[in-house]
Amino acid sequence: MRSDFPSLPINAVLADVKAALDGGTNAVLQAPPGAGKTTMVPLALLGENWLAGRKIVMLEPRRLAARASARRMAQLLGEKVGETVGYRVRFENRVSAQTRIEVVTEGILVRQIQDDPELTGIAALIFDEFHERSLDADLGLALALESQAALRDDLRLLVMSATLDGEPIAGLMGNCPVITSEGRAYPVETTYMPPKPQERIEPAMVAAIRDALANQKGSILAFLPGQGEITRVEGLLKSALSAEDRVIIAPLYGAMDAKAQDLAIQPAPDGFRKVVLATAIAETSLTIDGIRVVVDCGLQRLPRFDPASGMTRLVTVKSSQASAEQRRGRAGRLEPGICYRLWGEAEHRARPQFSAPEIAEADLAPLTLELARWGVADVTSLPWLDVPDAAKIDQARDVLRRLEALDDAGRITAMGQAMASLPVHPRLAHMMVRGQELGLADAACALAALLSDRDFMRNAGADLRQRLEAMERGRAPGMMMEAKRQLSRRLAQAAKELAFGGGRGNGDQPKQPDFADQAGLLVAFAYPDRIGERRRGGEARYRLSGGRGGVLPREDRLANEQWLAVAELDGQSREAKIYLAAPLSQATLEEFFASQITTGTEVFWDTQNDMVVARFQRRIGALVLEEKPVHDAVAPDKLAQAMTDGIRKMGLSCLPWDKESEHLRARLAFLHGQEPETWPDMSDAGLLDHLEDWLMPYLSGIVRKTQLRQVNLSEALVSTIDWNQQQQIAKLAPSHWTVPTGSHIRIDYRPEGPALPVRLQEMFGATETPKIANGKVAVTLHLLSPAQRPLQVTSDLVGFWQGSYAQVKAEMKGRYPKHYWPDDPLQAEPTRRVKRPNH
Repeated sequence: MRSDFPSLPINAVLADVKAALDGGTNAVLQAPPGAGKTTMVPLALLGENWLAGRKIVMLEPRRLAARASARRMAQLLGEKVGETVGYRVRFENRVSAQTRIEVVTEGILVRQIQDDPELTGIAALIFDEFHERSLDADLGLALALESQAALRDDLRLLVMSATLDGEPIAGLMGNCPVITSEGRAYPVETTYMPPKPQERIEPAMVAAIRDALANQKGSILAFLPGQGEITRVEGLLKSALSAEDRVIIAPLYGAMDAKAQDLAIQPAPDGFRKVVLATAIAETSLTIDGIRVVVDCGLQRLPRFDPASGMTRLVTVKSSQASAEQRRGRAGRLEPGICYRLWGEAEHRARPQFSAPEIAEADLAPLTLELARWGVADVTSLPWLDVPDAAKIDQARDVLRRLEALDDAGRITAMGQAMASLPVHPRLAHMMVRGQELGLADAACALAALLSDRDFMRNAGADLRQRLEAMERGRAPGMMMEAKRQLSRRLAQAAKELAFGGGRGNGDQPKQPDFADQAGLLVAFAYPDRIGERRRGGEARYRLSGGRGGVLPREDRLANEQWLAVAELDGQSREAKIYLAAPLSQATLEEFFASQITTGTEVFWDTQNDMVVARFQRRIGALVLEEKPVHDAVAPDKLAQAMTDGIRKMGLSCLPWDKESEHLRARLAFLHGQEPETWPDMSDAGLLDHLEDWLMPYLSGIVRKTQLRQVNLSEALVSTIDWNQQQQIAKLAPSHWTVPTGSHIRIDYRPEGPALPVRLQEMFGATETPKIANGKVAVTLHLLSPAQRPLQVTSDLVGFWQGSYAQVKAEMKGRYPKHYWPDDPLQAEPTRRVKRPNH
């Protein structure tokens, strides 16, 4: 290590890091924020023999951190960025032939491994800030470990983390060494300032910042969940402060261009203080000179994927304890500091220790496409710290098949290869490649830029064409225009390399869609499950091809369009609010989605008329493009299945239940309660789940609700049990019980247990309580008066005779003097008659 390099806590363990990578290939480095691992570790490894003139590639989760760390390392070497140290982030490349340390962001690393699994010319991969557990970091490490095992046994892998427990990741990497740096942080005082009840976060943040400006020295780093909150706090602060305060307010968030981000992290000019209003982008890997105070709102905005709706939406959640400690540590990087937390100390202790890894929460379509490109059929075959959820992978594969990226066997297609080469979500990539085929590359790239970023015309209605027009006239934000230009270049290159530019199939030039339909068609290529047809009625409600519903405000300019392609809607699973869409015609839909249109006879339950109907239909997903009656005979099994579907929708109450079938169902339910693994479930849910097994065979010829009265439900219920059980049911759960008078009385199988309602006089002389289920269950006796009113409920008949019978006799003898009330019921003769025996 050069003598002119700064003295940082990480320096104490650099020799251990070198030794671990010299004696083996993998290591884990745990070092707290401010230890200096991001800049000092790559520089320390430059002179190692195993490097042999090759590169070190270091993964940084965020572009801002990647640029800042590369600049800092280059500065320490006395060079410019792009010489020994360079960086490669989305749309920006500062590397040269002499670059030995290359700092990249996550998507770049995954693409490097995919393009060259042997990682030619790369000696080591460093995964910095791995505790953030981003999806691409998990995938990048999994691919790197597989490459190391199969192709590059000399490849060095170093995982660096500030808060993550190192042992599990070390186990994943072959039980490699774990090196710990104690770090050196200056003391940071913590002050808890929970906002007032119902107080919004923006005024609470402004109050805390003003308190810090008045009572603390140094600049301030304030953490807020997103751009909207930052903009509002910035406005409130500017109104509250004057030029005499000599305070610079500097927003810092991911959607800013690089120059604005760089300005935010520069030190304040002499005589000024700075208030940096930042998202979690400033949580790690950055040192902002002059920061001595942190004000943390305790919230962060994270993407959450809802499998039920197929939507990813940003949600505001409370930050974890680990995240809060990371933020707090920013105040003690250069000198003692203070951290204001806008929540209570008790609440802090109740927060989760760590945030959930992105792989557990995210849309897995991009990951699944990368896995298919890698050739992975079984996701569990890769080394994961957290294995992706199988159901989410299956759902992602369904989406990718609709996007033509995977074939029926789950293998990547030529379309999928082209899509994977583009730095956007697979949906947008499919739109861009199809747009290139149709000569609509510019519009497709503009839409991709629009849909990859925050809507800059949020209150202008849902019509995407307005946004495209603003972009064409140069009225969109500069960063979005730059994104469009970069995406256009990448698309053109991908199309050239993969020959995706000359039509489909026969080589003829594809038909151009009508100009009015172009935006809608492109959106439909990205979201084939969100093609919407307007429902009948005055409200702008749409049925979507994926089966969901969508709604537009009545005043929206798209509200009268018959067909829409929807790009953005909220997460409601049944009827979602449509935020961004474009119109298209049915003719255009049929022209360009012919391969997804299915035809055939559909037999289904008509809920309006309570009957099975058969129609010839042409459909795209859940949408019916054309329908006409079918006059030919329909297969009986299809009619029965449709009738079964109708019963599910109506519920079991539509069936002709009578006393016998209800009683049989109750007996079977009792036996299921005794032996759930042996006897069938008689609950509504259980019966509905298995209608095909027990009821459908009895629906032959039945196509209307009114015809259900023909069904013999008792016979259908008996079919749920086998022949042996049919022989046992009378013994285990008899329908009736013979009492001492010889009467056969029906047992009432209630949810709380079997009961036998019987007149008290008919039980005289009985010494045993009835028992069923091979004597395991006592039947509760409901002893009735001559007027059939309850006198006593008991499961201990002898105990009743010897106990409370005397009181019952005293009360009833005067009320029913003609009836028999013997002194000794155990010796008395049972009777059904009104008068006493022998009278």
